[in-house]
Amino acid sequence: MRIGEYPPQGSAICDDEPAAGGQDQTLPAHGLGSEEPWDGAEPDFPEEEARALAALGFSKPLIARMRERALCHGTSIEAELLRSGEVREEAYYGAIARLLRLPFIDTIDAALVQDAMTLDIQLTRPTMVRLVHRNRAPETVIAPEAGRLAELAAALATLPPLGRDLAITTPGAIRKAVWTAGARRRGHETTNGLFERHPDFSARTVLTGSQAFFFGALASATIAAFLAAPIDTLVFLHVTLSLTYLASLMLRLTALVVKVHRTRSAEPPAAQCGPLPRYTVMVALYREAPVVAQLIASLDRLDWPRSRIDIKLVCEADDVETLAAISALTPGPHYEIIAVPPIGPRTKPKALTYALASARSEFLAIYDAEDRPHPQQLREAHARFRRGPPELACLQAPLIIANMRQSSVSALFSLEYSALFRGLLPMLAERRLPLPLGGTSNHFKTAILKEVDGWDPFNVTEDADMGLRLHRLGYRSGVLTRQTLEDAPISIPVWMAQRARWYKGWLQTWLVLMRDPTRLFREMGLASFLTFQLMVGGMLISALLHPLIFVFLWMGLSAMLDAPKDDLPLGVVSLFAIDFVNILGSYLIFLGLGVGSMIDHEKRLLGWRWALVPFYWLMISAAAWRAAIELKTKPFHWNKTPHAPSSKD
Repeated sequence: MRIGEYPPQGSAICDDEPAAGGQDQTLPAHGLGSEEPWDGAEPDFPEEEARALAALGFSKPLIARMRERALCHGTSIEAELLRSGEVREEAYYGAIARLLRLPFIDTIDAALVQDAMTLDIQLTRPTMVRLVHRNRAPETVIAPEAGRLAELAAALATLPPLGRDLAITTPGAIRKAVWTAGARRRGHETTNGLFERHPDFSARTVLTGSQAFFFGALASATIAAFLAAPIDTLVFLHVTLSLTYLASLMLRLTALVVKVHRTRSAEPPAAQCGPLPRYTVMVALYREAPVVAQLIASLDRLDWPRSRIDIKLVCEADDVETLAAISALTPGPHYEIIAVPPIGPRTKPKALTYALASARSEFLAIYDAEDRPHPQQLREAHARFRRGPPELACLQAPLIIANMRQSSVSALFSLEYSALFRGLLPMLAERRLPLPLGGTSNHFKTAILKEVDGWDPFNVTEDADMGLRLHRLGYRSGVLTRQTLEDAPISIPVWMAQRARWYKGWLQTWLVLMRDPTRLFREMGLASFLTFQLMVGGMLISALLHPLIFVFLWMGLSAMLDAPKDDLPLGVVSLFAIDFVNILGSYLIFLGLGVGSMIDHEKRLLGWRWALVPFYWLMISAAAWRAAIELKTKPFHWNKTPHAPSSKD
């Protein structure tokens, strides 16, 4: 199989989707709709639903078809109808208003909605909102369920005054008004919630007072020692840094050994027919108009019943081009566009946490704008969660670079991703060690995600922070086998900006977790604590000090050349050997894990460019130093990575 291609998708188990362009004979279909108000297991009132839909003018064959899907998916006939695309949401609820002889409101003035914490319930179950008018009595607008229409009609006939200040609207109109009415409160909560409830978990404070004192004292002691005994101090630093580098290298060597001896994992079991839980998919978009069409096409390939999936495209409210590009495509009724207020910090985790309030699903997946997830990825994640222990909170899908042919930068990026997602992370997951997650294709249990207060809006590498925070709170992460294709930067400036942001976020994450090392040790345990230090701290030190290894090698070689041949200093020889192992081992293990995890087609695309690994590591070091500077000058700035539609590799 070639990179960028998927095998043909199997036949639908329950005939989930209608043929394109299908229409009901009574109400016109015009694409854009909203989430259904009903959610649950098999409805208690299917007959009442069927009669109500017949009274609204829907044909018996259509009702029967939707009822069959409802029984298969564990939803309602109404839910299947609204998500099928057979009827437009406005047309459906307008027909209900005519049936009940009530006014219909297709757009709600958010200024008439009074904000309160309880208002957010209408984001997950939009059924009713109260409008407070200035010059007349308050008005209640509802989005009634089909199965309750007979009861509502009977109540209105018995008590005519009941309908005096009652109107019908759509769930989408309720949700849109609620988003707008509570935007300021919700924005404040998103920005400050984690910091106010759990300040120890927030990167909003870059350095605590105790950390600033410690690093200041360490720097002062180092300078004093260097002034008092420069040679001894340099030797001590050389030994310490070389051994730290070597220890970090051993973690990746372990992953390589495990990779060599790992038996090929079995293909995930096929999904069984039966009701599936609701799944939320969230994508944060900012200045992504060029890839919107590709994104929606990729998300529409996900094999999950449309009545059971909520796709939320989370955009900045002032990103006019992206919002216009989405609207122009009129995505299906299982999509919702969420406009995030333009408040700081302008980061992806802030946008995702803002949208988290509307997630009503059991599971939640995160993708990036350029992603092309495997159609069966949600099915595999669901099966893994069902088989896994209760503390399994997150699953990471492997990320595969599809544009590695385009440049040497993207080819080496692909090599790096192969080593990480198909080599190192599976080894950590097998041993229940902490996983620094990738920024996309994370699948969460929604309840746990909300319990830990979502993502840190101030951490610019929110994925690593989330994986480590989950681990320290007693949860675990695992890995999937079905991949997500995405594109890597093809130019050095774009790559450098992205990588600097990553390293800045890893620095933030290390500083957050190391505010109280004793507490972290108790929460994680010895093995996980050491793994964290090697994975994050060791990676940062390795990147920052990589150029120094060449200096150490030159110093060691010069010292050995100047010494008598029959009396080489043992310390100099030992340090030279460690430095040589560090530099050579870095490259060999990087290549072994990366190339060893690739398929033959990827290896052919990589070609001779593996020889550029030393230059790639020097680029990584430059990005790490840029990140250290940015942590001081602009700690929460998000270096945006531009994306373009992919071409098949």
